Amino acid sequence: MGNVYLIIVDGLGVGAQEDAAEYGDENMNTLGHVLEETGMKLPNLQKMGLGNIIPLASVPENEEPLAAYGKLREVSAGKDSTTGHWEIAGIQLEKPFPTYPEGFPKEVMDAFCEGIGVDKALCNKPYSGTDVIRDYGEEHLKTENPIVYTSADSVFQVACHDDVVPVEKLYEWCEFARNEICVGEHEVGRVIARPFTGKPGKFERISDKRHDYSSVPPENNVVKRLYDSGTKTYSIGKVADLFGGEGFTQYRPTKSNAEGISQLLSLMSADLDNSFVFVNLIDTDQLYGHRLNPKGYAESLEEFDRAIPAIVSKVREDDLLIITGDHGNDPCSTSTDHSREFVPLVVFPKGAANQENLGTGDTFSNIAKSVAEFFSLENDFPGSSFLKNKM
Repeated sequence: MGNVYLIIVDGLGVGAQEDAAEYGDENMNTLGHVLEETGMKLPNLQKMGLGNIIPLASVPENEEPLAAYGKLREVSAGKDSTTGHWEIAGIQLEKPFPTYPEGFPKEVMDAFCEGIGVDKALCNKPYSGTDVIRDYGEEHLKTENPIVYTSADSVFQVACHDDVVPVEKLYEWCEFARNEICVGEHEVGRVIARPFTGKPGKFERISDKRHDYSSVPPENNVVKRLYDSGTKTYSIGKVADLFGGEGFTQYRPTKSNAEGISQLLSLMSADLDNSFVFVNLIDTDQLYGHRLNPKGYAESLEEFDRAIPAIVSKVREDDLLIITGDHGNDPCSTSTDHSREFVPLVVFPKGAANQENLGTGDTFSNIAKSVAEFFSLENDFPGSSFLKNKM
């Protein structure tokens, strides 16, 4: 049996969903606005059919695309990475993870501080990750109190300088928060350890030491089902973190998209068989979407575009390559938050798909349905398969 390679370009949306106004996102269009703003050309993704999904200023339609193409609608409540990846894996959430626009309640913070043995935590409000260490880093160095902050997403983030709190200790604090504090009504999607280094005025996050502690997903997801069936499952990037580490044969963390692409090409060259490789390329979201940097976002897409020929060349006749997103993150807007958008769907080879233009899928879970069909799993996942037949 062949392999499935599933690539998530983090934060790659292709236009506001019908319910976007409920999230304050009615005018968002991440890919459309980035290309309109920058004029970036993506010739290899254009050949695949990216410009056939929606009108794009600098990526025209291709009359004979190499891949099948379409877009997918998110039905779960929420617009964060955990929700998006879980729906891709077949889990649809009726209730969103809790968010804290006013900061975490006193009982949560008191329990956390008492549990880790500190007097108090700094900040406790929604904040940009780079701004929070700029504004609270010096006080943290003086008091040794951790910086706790959140965002529009369902996250409990803890930032500490590595000279004050060693990274392993920060991980212990975050594990405590995940298992003892952020539970029940306060079960956030992710607890995130955010170590940083440097001196006042020159603080820098240690991105490769970041660690996400996700809520553990229900076992009925395609990753866990594949793992239990004996299929080898590989995580590249932060994917395994979003599934609480459950269901993966091997986990390959990465520092950048370049490293993620390199890890993918390495696996594709390793003569895999009966394997599922789940990749997250985070730079578009973490480095550029949240920081409202369309130029950086476009250059990150260009970096991925340059890798497409090498990736496609390693897809064997019995393999399947799927490229999609997990939510939007429009850097041309005034919001630094994720956005409620459709995500692109590119399926290669297009002969595996039931039609060239796949239209708009009713749920991200169409991917789980299709992956399960590919591997001949018992298939009760929501949505519909976009494969032509069982391979």
